[in-house]
Amino acid sequence: MKTIFITGASRGFGRLWTEALLERGDRVVATARNLTDLEGLKEQYKDRFLPLQLDVTDRHASIDAVNKALKYFERIDVLINNAGYGLFGTVEETTEEQARAQMETNFFGLLWVTQAILPVMRSQKSGHIIQVSSFLGLTTLPMLGLYNASKFAVEGLSETLATEVVHQNIKITLIEPNGYATDWAGASAVQTESGITDYQPVRDAFATAGEDVSSWGKPGATISPVLDLIDNPEPPLRLLFGKVAYAAVEQSLNSRLQQIHHWKDVSIKAHGH
Repeated sequence: MKTIFITGASRGFGRLWTEALLERGDRVVATARNLTDLEGLKEQYKDRFLPLQLDVTDRHASIDAVNKALKYFERIDVLINNAGYGLFGTVEETTEEQARAQMETNFFGLLWVTQAILPVMRSQKSGHIIQVSSFLGLTTLPMLGLYNASKFAVEGLSETLATEVVHQNIKITLIEPNGYATDWAGASAVQTESGITDYQPVRDAFATAGEDVSSWGKPGATISPVLDLIDNPEPPLRLLFGKVAYAAVEQSLNSRLQQIHHWKDVSIKAHGH
């Protein structure tokens, strides 16, 4: 039995994984902005389930939530940073408020919860932090510029963190899903205003690509991989979820490597000696 702290637990991946962990006998601290959707789980699993209201963008509230979880369960084995949402629209049409809000939740919210949990895991000399990133933290799609940027930031932060805590027996894993049939692109998503007609071809192409049902993964298919990941004593730093993610990232990395090789002489010349 492990104790798992998971953010964004009221819907989507968070809800599915919370239920699966409880069903197999783990103890779960589930945070969400609204706890109404989690009331049934509390009735069913009682002392093994601790729902906590949390806005991850509030650093002090994140620390308080971790302290409550530690007091209740006395340890935290796994953190799953799942809270986040999608912001759809072109870079130019994104407002300052939308851009800052996207980074506040997807990047800073993840950072605050990670910082809050690290003292617990350092004290235990063990732990596993699972960051729900995206394949769009390794490659990009148009119409998701700020979302891409937030996930690129999560990737850089988490890869660095892995090198800083490895001697403390703390593992870091970045889960990088492609699109899944959750409400990430629906009720949870934010849209920019689409007032610049020059971008209409980009919007149309993006909308057409999104109509391909085969490109969207089935959320339930992630349950077994997540449970296996939690149980693995040597988890990977990165784990792609979905065949679209695998193909897109493989193509992107190969293309990037080819370009680096092509410009090798210029790169070396720029060193100066």
